[in-house]
Amino acid sequence: MFLPLTSSSRLHLHGSLFLCALLLALGIGSGETFADEPAPLVKVLVTYHSLSGNTERMAEAVVNGVKSVSDAEALLKRVGKVTADDLFSADAVVVGSPVYWSNMSGEVKTFFDNWQFKFGVFPEFKMKNKIGAAFATGGQVSSGKEVTMLTILAAMLGNQMIVVSGGGAFGASATTEGDSPGIDNKELADAKALGRRVAEVAIMMRRGASH
Repeated sequence: MFLPLTSSSRLHLHGSLFLCALLLALGIGSGETFADEPAPLVKVLVTYHSLSGNTERMAEAVVNGVKSVSDAEALLKRVGKVTADDLFSADAVVVGSPVYWSNMSGEVKTFFDNWQFKFGVFPEFKMKNKIGAAFATGGQVSSGKEVTMLTILAAMLGNQMIVVSGGGAFGASATTEGDSPGIDNKELADAKALGRRVAEVAIMMRRGASH
């Protein structure tokens, strides 16, 4: 049997309908976010060791490459200053080293050792699926830059990171002595290209993980 609505019932019904319409308009309860809500920026940690300043210049160029990509931000730090929060909050990590005796410098090796001994990345593999990349500077053309970058990438692979190249086959590199003193514009461009690619891949990874 149909019962006519009283004035108070009509008021309550109208109020309920208005609330439902408001919730639907705001997307509340639907699991959707606001259309104009900005996505969080992808964070790229660029860290390095440098005595002469050459590797530092390359690091700064990598940062410029990261910043050239919208939705990406860069944090630049020397390896000895990196904290656990810097490492674990980053979506990507780019590590640079000068060549010492055809390999990474002791400071950079200590940085990687600290991933476990200081920050405790294992056994949870806390760096898993983060993007990794490398760059290096060396005095001569064949002074060990590729070996240095490969050892950096090997440490990242051991942590189940996803490594990428850019600016060169294994990363960006620069020759700083002999006929090529310091860092030239081509080498800086390669470093910038590396930073840009790392940021782009990190963004693609985040988008893929959200689907």
